Amino acid sequence: QVQLVESGGGLVQPGDSLRLSCAASGRTVSSLAMGWFRQAPGKEREFVVAKRWSGTPTYYADSVKGRFTISRDNAKNTVYLQMNSLKPEDTAVYYCAAQMTFGSMTYAGAYNYWGQGTQVTVSS
Repeated sequence: QVQLVESGGGLVQPGDSLRLSCAASGRTVSSLAMGWFRQAPGKEREFVVAKRWSGTPTYYADSVKGRFTISRDNAKNTVYLQMNSLKPEDTAVYYCAAQMTFGSMTYAGAYNYWGQGTQVTVSS
């Protein structure tokens, strides 16, 4: 069993940066494929970024490419989502997810474990 706890959300202005954290327990993040998804009010959950930590490419949604970065800290067993140049359309609840199999990296249904989500609001 894997538990995921997100933190770091908040209210920021357009152009600001924010870093979300996803603390994992039960398995090391290096053994998992980790992804971030988001869900805005009235919309479906959408893929943001994902990575399998074995030298494979990082997958980014076109809407965040060049602005968002996924990283990890093995000592803290934590995955991060660094978000720069935030836009109002980035406003959503952000979810961390973990995948133990070798399924699609961009499809939410392929992930086995989810965090509770953290709210990010970008507004002036």
